[in-house]
Amino acid sequence: MREKASSLPNVRLEQGTVTSLLEEKGTIKGVQYKTKDAQELSAYGPLTIVCDGCFSNLRRSLCNPKVDIPSCFVGLVLENCELPCANHGHVILGDPSPVLFYPISSTEIRCLVDVPGQKVPSISNGEMAKYLKTVVAPQVPPELYDAFIAAVDKGNIRTMPNRSMPAAPYPTPGALLMGDAFNMRHPLTGGGMTVALSDIVVLRNLLRPLRDLNDAPSLCKYLESFYTLRKPVASTINTLAGALYKVFCASPDPARKEMRQACFDYLSLGGQFSEGPVSLLSGLNPRPLSLVLHFFAVAIYGVGRLLLPFPSPKRLWIGVRLITVSWNVFAFIVIFVGINCRETHFNCKNQTHILTECIRNHLAHN
Repeated sequence: MREKASSLPNVRLEQGTVTSLLEEKGTIKGVQYKTKDAQELSAYGPLTIVCDGCFSNLRRSLCNPKVDIPSCFVGLVLENCELPCANHGHVILGDPSPVLFYPISSTEIRCLVDVPGQKVPSISNGEMAKYLKTVVAPQVPPELYDAFIAAVDKGNIRTMPNRSMPAAPYPTPGALLMGDAFNMRHPLTGGGMTVALSDIVVLRNLLRPLRDLNDAPSLCKYLESFYTLRKPVASTINTLAGALYKVFCASPDPARKEMRQACFDYLSLGGQFSEGPVSLLSGLNPRPLSLVLHFFAVAIYGVGRLLLPFPSPKRLWIGVRLITVSWNVFAFIVIFVGINCRETHFNCKNQTHILTECIRNHLAHN
């Protein structure tokens, strides 16, 4: 992507490590950066897009970063093996949490083992290898077992914290946050790049009609609509990522177990039952209401399975608990949708002309 962008005639690529934002009277004027040969240089521009990833050291002045780390990924690369379903990603509903497998080349498969909490077993003293062999390996599909053990023995194990962070920007003249520096969700669904690319399209359409970016205060006010226009895609994918992670993690609660199995079986029905959730995951259907409908369809499907052919007191109780579990997640979704509606209403009252033009421009290019 960087190479493609740099090939355009109106793009000049300079590579270095940004050390700080250059601020003057509350307005970001550019960045200070260090080159490979340790030179300290400055670059100036009317708008600075800050997208320095999940470990961003620049976002603190541009947003309120409330980072949560629900789990960590342990990464391995499996070699010379075949996935049960070729050319597809696989989610193994393991205990205590999911395991992902997906191809990265014709001979390699990446494995990501989710480990709940912020601490993982030590790699250096062998605890990690023991955990992977004794806890995870027995749950791996037979086709991948030998390659999984071989990858553990090879020792090329990597770990990464899984971060989530709601978007809470401080509108700042001269700067805009994008990507993981701005907003994160659990990577189980792989939604980070989808949200980032969707945000880029929204921002591109907002900037396209502008001829002058040098009035920083006016530009900042204009770009406030970016935070409203991005929400259908971002909030749907963010909420679904959090909900699926909660549902897919193992739990001793019978209702949680039933919800997990109901979700898996619902997706296995195929047709609209799988196409609908996948279109939400991929950002092709950025409608929070569709997410709510599918989520409750899973709950109803789970309760129906419990009550047929003959309900028992135990099954009735699990069904009630299943609805309660669904409602807890649903309440979270309702809060998201409610905030979106209130913020859209507020922005429309205060920026009617700007939002009308932005939305017209956004829809015209989608």
